[in-house]
Amino acid sequence: MAHTTLNRRALITGRVLSADRIVPPPGCEIASMVVQARPERLAEVEAGIVALPGCEIHGRDPRGKLIVVTEAPDAGSLGAMLNTIQSLPHVYSAALVFHAIETA
Repeated sequence: MAHTTLNRRALITGRVLSADRIVPPPGCEIASMVVQARPERLAEVEAGIVALPGCEIHGRDPRGKLIVVTEAPDAGSLGAMLNTIQSLPHVYSAALVFHAIETA
C-alpha cells in the first residue's frame, strides 16, 4: 500500500483513511449529555435512558433536564447513543457537552 503524506488536503479529501490502518484507541470513550425532556414524563425518559447499555443519570432537574454520562468503545457508538437518546419518546433534545478518550 502506498504511503500518503499526512497533510491538510489529504485529510480533507479522505485519502489518509483506509480500513486497514484504523487502529482504535486503547480504553474507551466517555461522554456526557444534557437531555431536555417533557417535565411530566421525566421519570419515563430517565428509565428509558438507564435501560441503554453504558448510560447513567448523574443529574436531574424536575423542570425536565437530565445529565447523562455514557461510555462506549468508539466515537461512532457514542454518536449512535446520542441519536438513540434524541429519538426516545418525550425527549426534546440531547446535546453532547463533554467527550474524552480514556486510555487503558
